[in-house]
Amino acid sequence: MTHVAHNPRRTPPASDGFAARAIRRVLVLGATGSIGTQTLDVIEHLNARAAADPGATTYRVVGLAAGANADRLAELARRFGVRDVALADSRAPAASLPDELARAARGPQAAEQLVRGVEADLVVTAMVGAAGLPATLAALELGRDVALANKETLVAAGSLVADLIERAPAGRRPSLLPIDSEHSAVWQCLGGARGEDNPVSPPWPDEPRVSRVTLTASGGPFREWAADRVRAATPAEALRHPTWTMGGKITIDSATLMNKTLEMIEAHWLFSLGPDKLDVLVHPQSIVHALVETIDGSVLAQLGAPDMRTAIQIALTAPRRAPGLARRLDLAALRSLHFEPPDERRFPAVGLWRRCIGPDRSRTTAGAILNAANEAAVAAFLSPDRGRPLAFPRIAELAAAALDAIPARETRTLADVTLADAQAREFVARRTA
Repeated sequence: MTHVAHNPRRTPPASDGFAARAIRRVLVLGATGSIGTQTLDVIEHLNARAAADPGATTYRVVGLAAGANADRLAELARRFGVRDVALADSRAPAASLPDELARAARGPQAAEQLVRGVEADLVVTAMVGAAGLPATLAALELGRDVALANKETLVAAGSLVADLIERAPAGRRPSLLPIDSEHSAVWQCLGGARGEDNPVSPPWPDEPRVSRVTLTASGGPFREWAADRVRAATPAEALRHPTWTMGGKITIDSATLMNKTLEMIEAHWLFSLGPDKLDVLVHPQSIVHALVETIDGSVLAQLGAPDMRTAIQIALTAPRRAPGLARRLDLAALRSLHFEPPDERRFPAVGLWRRCIGPDRSRTTAGAILNAANEAAVAAFLSPDRGRPLAFPRIAELAAAALDAIPARETRTLADVTLADAQAREFVARRTA
């Protein structure tokens, strides 16, 4: 992996580990997706408040990247006055693109080119799948803070991310700010567990005062379905999430509970947590997003409405807080909160994280294999033109089979991740042909 020198014109972060500026320049990767558009809504909200508060930070969008939705990308570029844009889809003739995309970087490397070519203080990585990995690594190489919504970065290449941050020069250590609601919740609870005013951003050092971290899962649309009904589930049924509004791939991951396996691997890298300190509980109301148990038996929980804009705003404004967009909780109206252990018989994907972290697995390509196999299986399940539709349980079965069949090797470079990714996708393609 090519090392890129830190940009000498970038203002070094403040001593608290976060960049403190009156104006913060932001790149949004995956701008037309669910997280990307909500990020832009939050930026507009924060800027509207800053207009009345001279001491507040203003957020300037300096670059936008998208996959194939050229018209929506052009609309966002107009709305935020952005000249530097990137479009992964290179199939459409340049003449057919909106004027705002005339200068766009195009192709699979377009997002990475945008990151390397545009000065920014914060890069929001909301691209879906392994496609967002090179751009995220590039941002960290350049010493830029990353607000991370791309699960696959840490699942497939957690050791590369950790090494990049560890090698960063003194005073220029980039912050890795979680946007997933569960990891944002852990981050907030750990701040309470430390009992200190000095904020710390992930990757979090090992915290001996914490005995267990529990991530919650909604249970998805099939939580109460019998096993035979789950086996016959259709894509349309799997896409009907009961509490969250998300993109297609992550909604399917929630239905299989694979999203929780991916989040457990992320939590391992973000918070230095081994398998013995991680747990999952199903919580269908999606109000409690994570719980942190300390060594004295106290349990800290973060509660909030199921609205991603809260976690996004916390990442953008850290270490400060500002009035948000999400509705406020009415605890009296809730009346009760329900928790239960996940059913690994019906949803075997929820336990696959144990095969990807630990002393002999964390720094291997196991996570890359799992992630790529799952992506390929989800794509096959959602494919409308398949002659023989993929059965819903096959998604988890194929991911587990890929881990069985493909040797996990030490991850030294991005090329190791790319090879494992390709092998897993080829494995799924053969099994689903």
